[in-house]
Amino acid sequence: MKLDILAIGVHPDDVELGCSGTLLKHIQQGKKVGILDLTKGELGSRGSGELRLIEAANSAKILGITARENLGYADGFFTNDKAHQLGIIEILRKYQPDVVLANAPRDRHPDHGRASQLVSEACFYSGLVRIETTLDGKPQELWRPKAVYHYIQDRFLKPDFVVDVSEFVPQKMESILAFSSQFYNPESELPETPISSKKFFDFIKARMANFGRDINVDYAEAFTIERLIGVEDITLLK
Repeated sequence: MKLDILAIGVHPDDVELGCSGTLLKHIQQGKKVGILDLTKGELGSRGSGELRLIEAANSAKILGITARENLGYADGFFTNDKAHQLGIIEILRKYQPDVVLANAPRDRHPDHGRASQLVSEACFYSGLVRIETTLDGKPQELWRPKAVYHYIQDRFLKPDFVVDVSEFVPQKMESILAFSSQFYNPESELPETPISSKKFFDFIKARMANFGRDINVDYAEAFTIERLIGVEDITLLK
């Protein structure tokens, strides 16, 4: 099953918060999109790893993605080593995405930057013929995505490009709210976290509005790049 875009997040809900509007836009264009979560987010102060798997499945239905998988790496304690890279390489070769979207290279949560580097390196090594992996007992073909882009998360980073997602904000917010254990619930007795307050949703929309302002749209999501992007027609740029 080949995908056009594979969005990777170290925690379930990272993709929803960072780039789900972009995914929705490309799904509407007929692209096949998938999500890979590296951990279950079991170290979170609210909910549990098992519950977040259920929430991730509910969010996947809202987004209408083609596939969602979880590698079950240890939340907070995964490392950028051969074993972790090979797990990602197997997924890359399974779905053969043209574009990979990954966590921010620097952020408030240390897992985000570490996962960003892990995914970036796995995408490179996935194209090396001497790295052998199997799927269902059969050798996999090597595959290297054409591009790796990093979605901007909690900390502000200067973006290299932004995507107009104005039309998809309501559905994006619905996908985020699928993670009901993590976000604002006035009836919840769980401990408050930086993302569980009602004001956090205002921040999410304000961040998208800020990025959208630069291209004269209501809302946008922003990304950084690892290498230059080629442009065919400069008259189509906003």
